[in-house]
Amino acid sequence: MKSIAALTLLGSAAAFAPAPVSRVQSSLNYAAELDSMTGVSAETGNKVFDPLGLSDYVPTDWARRAELSNGRSAMLATVGWVFPKVYGTFASQDVTTTDPIDAILQADPQWWAQFILLCGAFESWKYNQEMDGKSFLGGESPAVDYLKLWPEDPVKQEEMKLKELKNGRLAMIGIAGFVANHFLPGACPVPDIA
Repeated sequence: MKSIAALTLLGSAAAFAPAPVSRVQSSLNYAAELDSMTGVSAETGNKVFDPLGLSDYVPTDWARRAELSNGRSAMLATVGWVFPKVYGTFASQDVTTTDPIDAILQADPQWWAQFILLCGAFESWKYNQEMDGKSFLGGESPAVDYLKLWPEDPVKQEEMKLKELKNGRLAMIGIAGFVANHFLPGACPVPDIA
């Protein structure tokens, strides 16, 4: 009877033992396609900048789309950070400061709700356009090109993709520097206007 109780306890203890984890092998393990991607140049050491090895876990196309999307957001954020400091604020009773972080906190919650709804509507429209084969992230047929800036020549298209990518990377570094300097004054060498 004691041996049955001991076996039962050992069997139930196995339920709490960690299961052996096998590492999932990915076919993405530094594919050769990474070195020929747009944006691989001298400032990245002529190779893909991936210090965390994320290319082993996420598809290359998804990572590039995320980089472009975040770069565009950073470009807008950089303009939004510097504009009030240079030109001041709009005539408003809600936001009365040129400090970007304080301005976020001063904005009316109703404004934030409208902003989130507008972003959701825009993202939904973008998704529908992508389902129709158009692109927001450097595809062959852009979904929005009111100024007709997207060139027909494939060489010029690659040049335009590289310019946008590098400007986005610079903006991501810039806005990170502005935010770091805001919370830790003197942390980054940024101009006094920012």
